[in-house]
Amino acid sequence: MTESDDIRSTLIDMLEELDDRLARITDDVKHTQEPLAKDSEEQAIPVENDEVLDYLGNSTRTETDQVNRAIAKLEQGHYENCEACGEHIAKERLEIVPFARLCVRCAEKSEE
Repeated sequence: MTESDDIRSTLIDMLEELDDRLARITDDVKHTQEPLAKDSEEQAIPVENDEVLDYLGNSTRTETDQVNRAIAKLEQGHYENCEACGEHIAKERLEIVPFARLCVRCAEKSEE
């Protein structure tokens, strides 16, 4: 198995985990939309829960998009290239964040 195959496998595993997470979030949303009894003390919580579930769903979709973009870059042969400066992204960074789009220097600049 090549290094590229290992990276692809890692990214595919991440996608599967993200799909599972999104399915659980979707199920939770369906359950929170079930009507509560009028005298239920939990009626104050649903709005908060909906906001949290919405945030988690959006975050998961964003991460899924990032992983899909990394897979596309891998297939195009640009996986290790920074999208801002074109330089090589350090292997250590990609091991920690396999869908990193920027090298450390450009990531730090974008945070400023």
